[in-house]
Amino acid sequence: MNTSEKRNFYKELFALAVPIGMQNLLVALVGASDALMLGRLTQNAVAAVSLANQIAFVMNLFSGAIVGGGGVLIAQYWGKGDKTMVKNLFCMLLKWAFAISFIFFALAQFMPEALMRIYTPDRELIEIGASYLRIVSFSYLFSGITQCYYLVMKVEGKAAKSVLISVVTLVTDVVVDFFLIYGIAGVPKLGADGSAYSTVAVEFVALLWCITESYKGESVRPDRQGIRWFSARIAKDLLKLSVPMLGSSLAWGLGFSMHSLIMGHLGSDATAAASIASVAQELITCICKGISAGAGIIIGKLLGQGLFDKAKEYGRKFCHISFWTGGLNMALLGVVGPIVAKFFVLSETARQYLIMMLLFTAVYVFAYSINTVIVCGIFPAGGDAGYDAVSVFLASWCFAIPMALLGTFVFRLPVIVVYILMNADEIVKLPWLYPRYRKYLWLNDLTQKAPAEK
Repeated sequence: MNTSEKRNFYKELFALAVPIGMQNLLVALVGASDALMLGRLTQNAVAAVSLANQIAFVMNLFSGAIVGGGGVLIAQYWGKGDKTMVKNLFCMLLKWAFAISFIFFALAQFMPEALMRIYTPDRELIEIGASYLRIVSFSYLFSGITQCYYLVMKVEGKAAKSVLISVVTLVTDVVVDFFLIYGIAGVPKLGADGSAYSTVAVEFVALLWCITESYKGESVRPDRQGIRWFSARIAKDLLKLSVPMLGSSLAWGLGFSMHSLIMGHLGSDATAAASIASVAQELITCICKGISAGAGIIIGKLLGQGLFDKAKEYGRKFCHISFWTGGLNMALLGVVGPIVAKFFVLSETARQYLIMMLLFTAVYVFAYSINTVIVCGIFPAGGDAGYDAVSVFLASWCFAIPMALLGTFVFRLPVIVVYILMNADEIVKLPWLYPRYRKYLWLNDLTQKAPAEK
């Protein structure tokens, strides 16, 4: 790669990775602001809301797999110049994402106590979380559709616009949280329920803005023909990508949700500390998520154009970048993490848990960053989405989670030992990653399998 090619590479990467990373950061800050404000209220409030939000987390695993699989096809068809197929795929994603959102809305609206009992036996946490779920469930109806719009913005080269939307939603969330959680200026003090109302507000604002933006210029937007369009061939290709992604997402995400279940059975101190450590992790890993998404779009477009040698060269460059990103994330969390503990109202036990959890999480994010860029960015761009599901299943469900469950319910190991065991999955994956990359199973033009249908 000569100087000019490097300049073009980094220009394209920064145009995608920086806005996407910023958007991920802003989304994480929404969660962080909720946790911080609730953490200044009571320890049980932040613990209950963290457990209740596992429902939205699981929902996003399903919608994320559909949007992710659609994103691979949309990027390649965009690279091929077939905008009609891009629009049709976008409409298909909207319908599927809304169907998923509605199912989870109904569950959270009509059986919130049963959902909370999955994660904790604590009656107070169940009561707080169930009330929160009934309100926040309305935001589910908006969030899946919004993710579809964000995807198209990124492919169109308008990632900066999604950042602006996220900035506004962050400010809206913080302001509404401040008034509703604490009851400022005569507003009723709603506590955790106030956080739920603010989430509904910000998701509605984001969706409304996305719809408005789609009607400007030549942007991709849904129309009657696209909503009614269906192709069994394209749906099959979409499922071929989305099902392995869903398998990977469920294996990882349900495993991550199991973390909350395990911590929930270790007491409110462990639950609160792990919840805050998770927020810190989300904030720190926004960089690698942006690079991963950028890698998927950039390589996908190259493969759609049939530029395999260039895609291979870009893939190698992204591997190097993933290593340095992991080192940066590890250093940031190792230095900044312990400072975070000072901003929350915690018992002394919970505070000690949190400091030790954050120090281990610094090692975790190094491995997570490398895995995310390569496995979630490079591999799916050319159709090799199945490896992620296999690696997550083996590392999480055959090692980390069984060890953590045994440590919790059989051997009664200390909280920190259990926490380390259940977060060892990303580290276990590393030795097998590069040999898979070198097989180049991800160098495929997926558009050749399903010609555009109009």
